[in-house]
Amino acid sequence: MAGNSQRRNRRTSNKKGAQVGSGGKRRRGLEGKGPTPPASARKGHVKNRVANAKAKQSAKRPAPRRGGPKGTAELVVGRNPVVEALREGVPATTLYVQQFIDSDERVREALQLAADRGMNLMEAPRPELDRMTNGLNHQGLVAQIPPYDYAHPEDLAAAAFDAGEDPLIVALDGVTDPRNLGAVVRSVSAFGGHGVVVPERRAAGMTAGAWKTSAGAAARTPVARATNLTRTLESYQKAGLTVVGLAADGDTELQDLEVLDGPVVIVVGSEGKGLSRLVGETCDLRVRIPMPGGAESLNAGVAAGVVLWEAARRRG
Repeated sequence: MAGNSQRRNRRTSNKKGAQVGSGGKRRRGLEGKGPTPPASARKGHVKNRVANAKAKQSAKRPAPRRGGPKGTAELVVGRNPVVEALREGVPATTLYVQQFIDSDERVREALQLAADRGMNLMEAPRPELDRMTNGLNHQGLVAQIPPYDYAHPEDLAAAAFDAGEDPLIVALDGVTDPRNLGAVVRSVSAFGGHGVVVPERRAAGMTAGAWKTSAGAAARTPVARATNLTRTLESYQKAGLTVVGLAADGDTELQDLEVLDGPVVIVVGSEGKGLSRLVGETCDLRVRIPMPGGAESLNAGVAAGVVLWEAARRRG
């Protein structure tokens, strides 16, 4: 009984010896490591691998175009228009010829011109050409012109400065006739200008008609497209160019204009309406072309040619 009593009164303990301290590791472990980073930032996570792959692809791709969107593809339809376009060097890439076409001199010349230029020749049934041209009288010949690759307005001035020259640029405000645009491009090329700027909306673009009127000058004179013409002119001003607007009620006559031998942008408005209000207010100078014959206005091509000739004479 005594032995049992001693066993009942014996103090027991689970202690197995001296405890080694944690040195605060447990406490620090309870403090946490901050918020969990997103999956794309966690190394090894599938989203992290995808993000890294996209970054590498973006680094390999060239910088995006700064210019406005390209123009749309254009079709030149009919035997005479196709032959004239190919003669004038319009940059068509494909010539569609109707199957079993009745050949004449125009068809033979078109085929020869296309072959000489290395164009794609495609034979197509008449229903297919009818569909392509929305039922126009194509006469069995259709030429396709790819979208024009517009420059960015800043590139025109930059190219001139890089060449050690003062920029000479023409901007068109409200000119909707492609033939006027082509004539301006031709004048800019003839008098040593550095390019033409057109608005993206409600303005003529580089169509087949503009190419033909330029008489090949469009191949060596860049045309830039501006999303907002007023902001483009303001950016030219910040770059040191003087913006000169042509206006029938201008304060200065052309022969008295002293800035043409420096960096300048010549702004030409539409015949009749002239410069728009915002563009006119942005111009540094408003200049008129004296016309002793009494004409009220000149079309854009002629007006630009007159001022460009005066600029070329002064730059001599």
